Amino acid sequence: MTPPDAPHNRWSDLDRPPLNVTALRRGLLRPESLWSELEVVETTGSTNSDLAERARSGDLAEGTVLVAEEQTAGRGRLERSWTAPPRSGLFFSVYLEPGDDVPVERWGWVPLLAGVAAATGLAKSAGVDTALKWPNDLLVTVERDERKAGGILGEFAGDGIVVGLGINVSLRADELPAPTAGSLALAGAVSTDRETLLRAVLRSLEHWYGEWKGAGGDAAASGLQAAYAAGCATLDRTVRAELPGGNSLVGQAVAIDGDGRLVLSTDDGLQQPVSAGDIVHLRGAAGGLT
Repeated sequence: MTPPDAPHNRWSDLDRPPLNVTALRRGLLRPESLWSELEVVETTGSTNSDLAERARSGDLAEGTVLVAEEQTAGRGRLERSWTAPPRSGLFFSVYLEPGDDVPVERWGWVPLLAGVAAATGLAKSAGVDTALKWPNDLLVTVERDERKAGGILGEFAGDGIVVGLGINVSLRADELPAPTAGSLALAGAVSTDRETLLRAVLRSLEHWYGEWKGAGGDAAASGLQAAYAAGCATLDRTVRAELPGGNSLVGQAVAIDGDGRLVLSTDDGLQQPVSAGDIVHLRGAAGGLT
């Protein structure tokens, strides 16, 4: 293992080989594919920021994928930082332009769509049961505990939307940024080959984006709403929604509505849709603390 103060280079951790961009392009950039450009950089501040800047300048084609071996200023929701050792995970962003095919008011489904795509792609390629925590977390089970192994961030830019994904792949227990974090390796993944995992997630994302866009952004008609609900670990639990402005709401999560909002059933008998906020899982369906 490389000493912690050693400089990082392509061979600084032989358990974490660099991505082969030629092989990735050969497997993903087909004439009929959504993916039009794929770049792998050694390090950057944030792949989302890089693509968003290019989108705002008009210098970006739909289907562009930017992957970083290391992010030094990765961002999650609410401007939280996302950091991990070089080549220990998948850190990438894609640029999508739903265009006139999908009303702008339905674009909010794109990050949820990316969650479904990531969860299904990782389940197939890594053999890890990956669940969704509304609105943007990927959960795995490590030693019977539910842990966050990934996150998704979407932001409007130019004529489209940039969607970034950060997925912990090979992080060891002593590398985790928080006790609530996990990784595919710690969850018992059958494969931690990042090229295999990246191809699987991007192909799954291409599939779901095509279905959703083909249905005019209708999440119900495309099957996306049902797929998200089926994979959502937040549903059927008592949760606390920490809302913008400092307010909070406690209730049972009962549904994902047609706008992608989480619907809470509160003690006063009302059903309240939540469109933004942090969600804390308080109790599982069986009543256990989570």
